[in-house]
Amino acid sequence: MSILVTGARGAVARKLASLLSARGIAHRLGSREPDTPGTVRCDLSDPATFPEALAGARSVFLYAEASGIGAFVKEAAAAGVEHVVLLSSSAVLAPAAADNPLAAAHRAVEETLLASPLRTTLLRPGSFATNALGWAGPLRAGAPVRLPYPGAHTDPVHEADLAEAAYAVLTDPARAGRAYTLTGPQSLTFADQLSLLGRALGRPVPYETVTAEQWRAEVAAFIPATYADALIEHWAAADGVPAALTDHVSQLTGRPARSFGTWAEDHADDFRNAEDPGPLARTGASGKGE
Repeated sequence: MSILVTGARGAVARKLASLLSARGIAHRLGSREPDTPGTVRCDLSDPATFPEALAGARSVFLYAEASGIGAFVKEAAAAGVEHVVLLSSSAVLAPAAADNPLAAAHRAVEETLLASPLRTTLLRPGSFATNALGWAGPLRAGAPVRLPYPGAHTDPVHEADLAEAAYAVLTDPARAGRAYTLTGPQSLTFADQLSLLGRALGRPVPYETVTAEQWRAEVAAFIPATYADALIEHWAAADGVPAALTDHVSQLTGRPARSFGTWAEDHADDFRNAEDPGPLARTGASGKGE
């Protein structure tokens, strides 16, 4: 078995590659900008990079990129690929998915793969817990996080759970060829998530409610307007409305999904500033393994 893992610089791909390496499963890493030895260039928007990346692969872990998916499917089939595991999005299940640019792009990739001769497994996560890293800048600076809908619910899922789910379907043919909706174990508002981050950091984590227009203006430099509008619309609909949860992570991994509190503890250093005391000082632990 040889597996191509695309998006090698992404959190899920890195975790997946670690699992494959630990179990001695042959795999190749592909990235738009290779930064480690042995990683092949695989820009999912550039078909010229596909032949080398796909050579010898029988399975692919694929990030969703609509612009080159037709060429990717054609090249993958020619290279002898048998199975593609797509990291898609549960946004494709929304009634108005076709009108949402984020959902529409993922759905286009899904539809192209499902119409191809490649066996396709769809992993549809809801909210990535790593989205919270967008708050790291203000939190490190001691500033409040500015939110248009602090009461909007999400279902944050840990990247380690996504990697373990991908590993399960890549290595067990009985699980392949299906669609899985992957969520965290809790429906949490943004305010809830910030509270859990504060607990992990050992200090209050403030937020400030802003208007949708203010938020759009603040992110205009790095989020295209159409995507910003889609996010605002989604958060408005989720304001005060708990997210639907599934047990698909536990079905695939054999254990409960990790909580956002666990994710916050795992990533606390990403949010700390120089004045944060760190876990040993906060708890009074000696650090001597007692």
